[in-house]
Amino acid sequence: MQSFEIDGRSVGGTAPCFIIGEIGQNHDGSLGTAHAYVDAIADAGADAVKLQTHIAASESTPAEPWRVKFSPQDETRYDYWQRMEFTEPQWAELKRHTEERGLVFLSSPFSVDALDLLNRIGMGAWKVASGEVNNTILITAMAETGLPVLISSGMSPVAELDAAVELARGKGAPVGVFQCTSDYPTPPEKIGLNVIETFKDRYDCPVGLSDQTGKIFAGLAAATIGIQMIEIHVTMTREAFGPDIASSVTTGELAMLVDGIRYIENMTANPVDKDAMANELSTLRATFNKSLVAATDLPAGSVLKIRHLTAKKPGTGITVDRAPEVVGRTLARALAVDEFLSESDLEPSERQR
Repeated sequence: MQSFEIDGRSVGGTAPCFIIGEIGQNHDGSLGTAHAYVDAIADAGADAVKLQTHIAASESTPAEPWRVKFSPQDETRYDYWQRMEFTEPQWAELKRHTEERGLVFLSSPFSVDALDLLNRIGMGAWKVASGEVNNTILITAMAETGLPVLISSGMSPVAELDAAVELARGKGAPVGVFQCTSDYPTPPEKIGLNVIETFKDRYDCPVGLSDQTGKIFAGLAAATIGIQMIEIHVTMTREAFGPDIASSVTTGELAMLVDGIRYIENMTANPVDKDAMANELSTLRATFNKSLVAATDLPAGSVLKIRHLTAKKPGTGITVDRAPEVVGRTLARALAVDEFLSESDLEPSERQR
């Protein structure tokens, strides 16, 4: 499988899952809020922060319809995109802050002008949003930089995704592909974990999940089948305003997801040999297992029957699983109730004579 680096971080192969906290539009146009998200995502232990770079005049027109009319303060969708814009110095400061916190800075450009802006401040990779997979102009411009191109697949049939992968690779760019379903929030029956394995086989590249569920369960499940990347929307609180809040996890849940993915990676990277493990636990076994003891006072010469015996801790004597061997043997000495049975307490068996 092909792998690549993003700002010095390995993605794919045997590298840990690359975890991206997606701010998207959850900053609601506030630069201060965007910076607060950077800190929160860093504190949660993610590898990268991702935003979206919108320049309304370069990507849209006032005729663009609302998908859902969620904003009482923006008369049109175009007005909303304008309110989401940051200046180039503001983007540069967000990138500086992100890297200062030890994270990779990513942002999805929605126009060539947005890509040029991001290119000027310096990027480690490009993220193709689900609605841009057929935007050959934008993908060509991304791929010509030689940086990795990470492609979401939320709105695309396989043929369209094939074309985008081929276009980026044809320009010499490494490629990663995300399974994604553009349904916000995504119900479990539409997540499509099966597609992840299909993409691995089809594209031979790092494959991930772009998670719109608003829960951590899909990401944890995907980690068990070996995703190399995950992108998940993040919100400070579910009471916040914005179109992506319902499909976002809280920053606390992001920390749980990061811990869970790292736990799963450690678990799956270390298969267990049951026999070797049992040998390692021999002292513990002796403490918790049971041995055969006298169920009542027994005189010497007693021929042992099952009713004469019971099993009690610790397992330092004749272990309870050997009861069938002991029944029918003759006691060489008397045993008191609860006294542990040992080999020296038994007359030799016919086989031992």
